Amino acid sequence: MEQLAAGAVLHKHELVYLLNHLDEDSRKQLQTLAHQKRVQAYGTSVYLRGLIEFSNICKQNCLYCGLRSSNKELSRYRLLPEEITACCREGYELGYRTFVLQSGEDDWYTTEKLVLLISSIKSMFPDAAITLSIGEREDEPYTRLLEAGADRYLLRHETASPALYQALHPTMTFENRRSRLRALQRIGYQIGAGFMVGLPGQTSADLADDLLYLQQLQPDMIGIGPFLPHHATPLKNEPPGTVEQTLDMIALARLMVPDALIPATTAMGTAHPQGRELALQAGANVVMPNLSPLSVRPKYMLYNNKICTGDESAQCRFCLERRIEAAGFHVDMGRGDSLKHLTHSRHCI
Repeated sequence: MEQLAAGAVLHKHELVYLLNHLDEDSRKQLQTLAHQKRVQAYGTSVYLRGLIEFSNICKQNCLYCGLRSSNKELSRYRLLPEEITACCREGYELGYRTFVLQSGEDDWYTTEKLVLLISSIKSMFPDAAITLSIGEREDEPYTRLLEAGADRYLLRHETASPALYQALHPTMTFENRRSRLRALQRIGYQIGAGFMVGLPGQTSADLADDLLYLQQLQPDMIGIGPFLPHHATPLKNEPPGTVEQTLDMIALARLMVPDALIPATTAMGTAHPQGRELALQAGANVVMPNLSPLSVRPKYMLYNNKICTGDESAQCRFCLERRIEAAGFHVDMGRGDSLKHLTHSRHCI
C-alpha cells in the first residue's frame, strides 16, 4: 500500500495478494493513504454533478440491469429535449455547472437530436460542462457530439475479465467496449471508466485486472460501485457486493490513478446509509444528485431499492451538502474538470 501511495506500479500477483490479505487494520491504513492522496490532488472539495436520467429505454440485455430489454414489467419513458433543458435550467439555478445526461441505449435519440439538444444546453449555459452517459456509438457520432459541446463521456468498462464480460453482456462484446473507450479518449473527451464489485463469479484476480486496466487507460473519471441485484433480472437471487470490498477498490483506484475524479455513487448510498460518506473518506470526490423529474425517477431502477427517488432537486442538493460537510469536506459547485484535463489545457495554451 505504501509503495502504491509512493507511485510504484505493482504486478498483478502483488495486487491479488494485497486484496486477499486485507484486514480491519490494513483497510483503515489503505483508506487513510487514499484520503491523503485525494487531499493532495484535490483538497477537500467534493464536486456536485446534476444527473438527468432522460430515458430508461435500452436495446441491450445485460444480465444485472433493471433496464435490460427483456424486462417487460418496467414502465418505459423518454424525456423530450425540452424537458431535459428544463431540468438543466432548474439545475443551473441551484448552482450546478455540470449536467450528466444518462440513459439506456435508446436509438430514438439519434445523433442529430442529441447534437441539437447539446447545442441548445450550451447556448443557454455556456459555462456549464456536459457529460454524456448513453452507451456505445460509432466514432462519427462521438465526434459530432463533442463538436456540438459535449465535454465528457462516461462508459464503464464493467469488468476487465473477457469471460465475465461476455457472460453478463449477451448483446455486446468485450473488445468493442474497450474500443469505444479508446475512441472516446482519442477523439478528445474527458472519459470515465469503471466497474462493479461483487459480480457473481468475480475473483480477486479479476479485480486486480480492473485496477491495472484503469492504470493503463488513465481515465479522467472512475466509477466504482457494488453489484446490487434487481428483482427482474437473471441475477435477482445473487448476493450483493459488499460495501467493505467496494471501499477497498475505491481507495486502490485513488492510489493507482491519483488525478482521477471518483464519484461516491448512489449504489453506495443504497448499500449503506452512510455509503457515500464512507466513499468520500476512502478517496472519492464527486457526488451526483438527481435532477430528473420526480415522476420518472422510480422508473430508472438499475437495481433494487435505489435511494433518492422521491426527493425534490433542491431538497436533494442541500441535503447532500449538509452530509458532505458533516463528513469533513466542502462542496464545490464549479465544473470540476480532472487534473489531467487542466494540465493538458495549460500545455495547449
